[in-house]
Amino acid sequence: MANTAAYNGFQQYSGTGSAPTYEQVAVTIAYNASAIFYGDPVNPDSNGNVVKGVTSASSTNTQIAGIFVGCKYLSVAQKRVVWSNYWPGSDVASTDTVTGYIINDPNAKFVAQSDATGLTSAAVNNNVGFNIGTGNTANGISGSYINSGTVTPGTDNTLPFRVVALLTDPPGVNGTESGAYAKAIVAFNNVSTKQLTGV
Repeated sequence: MANTAAYNGFQQYSGTGSAPTYEQVAVTIAYNASAIFYGDPVNPDSNGNVVKGVTSASSTNTQIAGIFVGCKYLSVAQKRVVWSNYWPGSDVASTDTVTGYIINDPNAKFVAQSDATGLTSAAVNNNVGFNIGTGNTANGISGSYINSGTVTPGTDNTLPFRVVALLTDPPGVNGTESGAYAKAIVAFNNVSTKQLTGV
């Protein structure tokens, strides 16, 4: 069965913590930052906050802070603290702080889908970038995915992820066929908590 595009960001596959929270850490999000969805890579900014990740390609890589998994904030509209799996990008006073939660454990692994170019077993043990995609405001899930065009053997150690394996289980499920829209298990390569490594 051919894979279809069904992007849902970088979903945790394993880590040193335990399900369901694994090793989430609290960070701050600027009150006027763009919307961030569950499973989006996030970047550190110059003020100590995190912001929605910038699509990574070999010429424009920036270190990521981790993978976003939720937030809490005092809602102006609802007059109460809201816990959410995504940051909508507004609805707080300028004097308030948005608390975000990210996974930045250097041992964490994630499952993500590739683009139409796809992945084969040749991508394993290579570093790779991502495209941020369009998040789903109905469920808060990320639309980020692996940028297959950034898989380059051996040279770019600034790419944020490393392909550990292609996802093959359970067989026949969307994303488990090698090629277009294949799903892969990736680990951090260029994250705030991990030293940069070449291939």
